[in-house]
Amino acid sequence: MGWEALKQWGDDVTRVERLAGGVANEVWSVRVQGQLAVGRLGARSDADLAWETDLLRHLDRAGLTVPVPIATTDGRLFADGLVVMTYVEGGPPETEADWRRVADLLRQLHRLTPSWPQRPGWRSSTDLLNAETGTKVDLGAMPPEGVARCRAAWARLAGRETCVVHGDPNPGNIRMTADRVAMIDWDESHVDVADLDLVLPHNAAELADVEHDIAAQASAAWEAAVCWDDDYAREMLARVRAV
Repeated sequence: MGWEALKQWGDDVTRVERLAGGVANEVWSVRVQGQLAVGRLGARSDADLAWETDLLRHLDRAGLTVPVPIATTDGRLFADGLVVMTYVEGGPPETEADWRRVADLLRQLHRLTPSWPQRPGWRSSTDLLNAETGTKVDLGAMPPEGVARCRAAWARLAGRETCVVHGDPNPGNIRMTADRVAMIDWDESHVDVADLDLVLPHNAAELADVEHDIAAQASAAWEAAVCWDDDYAREMLARVRAV
């Protein structure tokens, strides 16, 4: 159906302009009942979108600033691969102090989701110690030596508690104002070890040296596996130490 699905949010809904980002999705600013919002159209399953929209509503109720799903006229939170969410104002982090605020927000996310179920079809980094595939990951497509390096990095996380991780806390997915920090683009969020979210500029999460090394190696391995095999994935794999 494509963007024709937008009519399910009302007869007056219009697309405004295409937004940057959204590798796997098409993302536009839209106007719903006179208010600016964001529409994201992709190929994710209904189960996947139900998981994400339930998470965002949970975080909103808990007091975090996130894009909140806007229901269709008949009360659904998504329709035909389309999700419409509130527009979040703000700019990216610029200073070390800003990044420390980001780290605080990520830790709030982790504290709020200790027993959250896995996103349908996804695997955590430690699941991939034994599994070959999960959503975007296909270890069979990677060189065996690269898989061994990634699994060695993830093995250092084995036994740790899991929670929801945002999965992509880069500056483009952060919206800051003077009084709050928000995260947008939850398309990569899933259940995994919290430290994967905390490899931040200035070591803003204040991880100890060994913990930062473990997190950085595991994070680079994850990025390599998820994106394989473009130039970025090869760059990430090059950062993962040989076994």
